[in-house]
Amino acid sequence: MALQRWWLVRVLVLCLLCGACAAAKQRYLSVSMDEELLRSKQAHLDCPPWKKSDIQDDMSDDLSPSPQIAYDRLLGGLLVEGFDEKSCRSRYQFARYHNSPSIPSAYLIERLRKQEALQKKCGPGTKAYKEASKQLKYGQSINTTDCNYLYLIIHAGLGNRMLEITSAFLYALLTNRILLVDRYKEIADLFCEPFPGTSWLVPSDFPLNNDEFSQTSPESYGNMLQNKVFGGNTDRSLAGNRPPYVYLHLDGTYGFHDKLFFCEDDQQFLQEVSWLIMRTDMYFVPSLFLIPAFQDELSRLFPEKDTVFHHLARYLFHPTNNVWYSVTKYFRSYLAKAEKRVGIQIRIYETKGILQRNGPFPHILNQILSCAQNEKLLPEVSMAEGAAAETQNNRTAAGTQNNRTIAVLTTSLSSWYSDQIQKKYDEQPAVDGITVKVFQPSHEEYQRSRNKKHNMKALAEIYLLSMSDELITSGFSTFGYAAQGLAGLKPWIMFKSENHVMPDPPCGRAMSIEPCFHQAPFYDCKAKKDADLGKVVPYVRHCEDVSWGLKIVNQTHL
Repeated sequence: MALQRWWLVRVLVLCLLCGACAAAKQRYLSVSMDEELLRSKQAHLDCPPWKKSDIQDDMSDDLSPSPQIAYDRLLGGLLVEGFDEKSCRSRYQFARYHNSPSIPSAYLIERLRKQEALQKKCGPGTKAYKEASKQLKYGQSINTTDCNYLYLIIHAGLGNRMLEITSAFLYALLTNRILLVDRYKEIADLFCEPFPGTSWLVPSDFPLNNDEFSQTSPESYGNMLQNKVFGGNTDRSLAGNRPPYVYLHLDGTYGFHDKLFFCEDDQQFLQEVSWLIMRTDMYFVPSLFLIPAFQDELSRLFPEKDTVFHHLARYLFHPTNNVWYSVTKYFRSYLAKAEKRVGIQIRIYETKGILQRNGPFPHILNQILSCAQNEKLLPEVSMAEGAAAETQNNRTAAGTQNNRTIAVLTTSLSSWYSDQIQKKYDEQPAVDGITVKVFQPSHEEYQRSRNKKHNMKALAEIYLLSMSDELITSGFSTFGYAAQGLAGLKPWIMFKSENHVMPDPPCGRAMSIEPCFHQAPFYDCKAKKDADLGKVVPYVRHCEDVSWGLKIVNQTHL
């Protein structure tokens, strides 16, 4: 009898342990992005730990949201085979989670292959790079190689970083330069290497110090022009006066002479300089489309002109495995089974006191709901008493016949808005019986652009937003620009409110999927006077959310 009791106790203990482990694993599906990012390094309580192979081995096709649907892992030819898939799974898996509405041109693919060859030939560790960096170290001005470089100093938040890297890469592509990026801003923690057989990170022994460069630097192109370093030559010919490098200050604080970078004569001058050091926090691509020397090439690269960021960002940016694991885990746990996915990116520019910059602001909540419902992105709610109980009874009676669900993914520094949207649909269900479920991966309360973990979560959220079927973004937000560009979606842009009053209309459809160049110059280089550069060519217009900014659109008539 005692032996039987002992076995019974043992069985009960095992059952309790299994139940606890099962509950813990279930809880994993409802944790925030904070814990998702740490999943690969921590086991929960005394349950069997997640194996390293569970995280780092290839994900099988049945983990795709639509395993029966074929996907183009090379993104229409943007990517090439040959990378180690285990070290960077997002590179070939991103196509599983969103189908691109656009196909890259054959010419863009050809130029990308040539750029890759150039990066490999002249990149870090090569003889050409050693010779070129020696010129910088000793201040030499003679180019002994056929390799020219663009070094990008990175210093802004994540959305801006993605926009500035894309802009710099396009400029490098147009001018046959090797792109190198700042290795000290967590780029390697966020993104995999984009180029095969080489690195885009500047080596740690790079001879120049990033802190030396600012708008007042004597090596800045604007100051060189202002101080007539080139002897006042109107054609700005180097004529034996070649500097070892030129610093391009294209930050939001740049001045008139800095902005002459976007003039054709100045581009001819800069073409002769071996090293260009660039600091920017902007998406300056629209102004490249206004430089006559680049226009034919850009038209060949992008027949659909408003796909620049869409194609180049999907080519350049591949989240590292830790970030990608969080993205795919969250997507499959909460979003994959929904009939429709609506992304809502919320950035608050209101102020209330000193510390409550993110709200809660009821007029922002009303703006979100009005936009989503007016544009039929989310269903209207029933106002009748007892509607919630009646709808629940109807769902129970119908069984699975009315099992339609909209998953709403919200991203915000505050959780109040997503909580209120969910509460709205819980208390007043949709008139057509659709279930609305609201999810928010994180709520950081305030932006910490220098915090690695914060940036990893932000990147995961950008990619989750890009997997939406419909997208609502906040005007002026580079975070939203990055998400819409990756997705290839024209978002509904929520306009900035004034005096805590919801704007009318609350939102408007974007003209294109391209980001906005916030601090675009307004100087006509040919006429040598200020002009409205949003009316020069049909495919560069003023932005919907920033009236003085410029963006690329796919139009052929002014």
